[in-house]
Amino acid sequence: MIESSALHDTRAAYDAVAGLYAELFSDVLTTLPLERAMLAAFAELVSAQGAGPVADLGCGPGHVTAHLDGLGVEAFGVDLSPEMVALAREAHPHLRFDEGSMTALDLADGVLGGILAYFSVIHTPPRDLPVVFAEFARVLAPGGHVLLGFFAGDDPVPQPFDHKVALAYRWAPDSIADLVRQAGFAEVARVQREPHDGERPFRQALLLARKACGEPVQIP
Repeated sequence: MIESSALHDTRAAYDAVAGLYAELFSDVLTTLPLERAMLAAFAELVSAQGAGPVADLGCGPGHVTAHLDGLGVEAFGVDLSPEMVALAREAHPHLRFDEGSMTALDLADGVLGGILAYFSVIHTPPRDLPVVFAEFARVLAPGGHVLLGFFAGDDPVPQPFDHKVALAYRWAPDSIADLVRQAGFAEVARVQREPHDGERPFRQALLLARKACGEPVQIP
């Protein structure tokens, strides 16, 4: 089981800063060309597969969900924070936003064509991340894609840091890729970039993977 205290603390922290977070980050994609390019590739792959909608897990105020919608993807958002969900529904009333946890999604097996987890797995305790990735594999259709955003480091052991909102972890991209592979995914692509002015002084990474067909999910 995922430790409930970690979920509780993350939910409470984001509830407390939801309004400020939305104000600061709702238009951030306009300044991030590499991220937009990866999101566009993800949207194209999901649309070509035609296996189901995309869930934006940890959607916050819904700005990336809306971006996917603008790319022609059937997308909906899920967030742990009720305050974030309320802001997302207010800002994007034509889209669906639900409260929920990526550790136990209220979705049937194999119903999604894609999952976006854009800097939302960073708060998951490292020992619990395999469970999260197994849940991603459960709800994705065969051939479905997942796009992960995270803060990158060089140490193979995930490193905690003060995220200002809630405790977070930096991961070596190879370590994340290994966990994704163990959950039944094949890596498609990865991108890393150096931080921009005003960002935390860590590299940022995006990893795109595809659910393999017929391979069992493994939880170490």
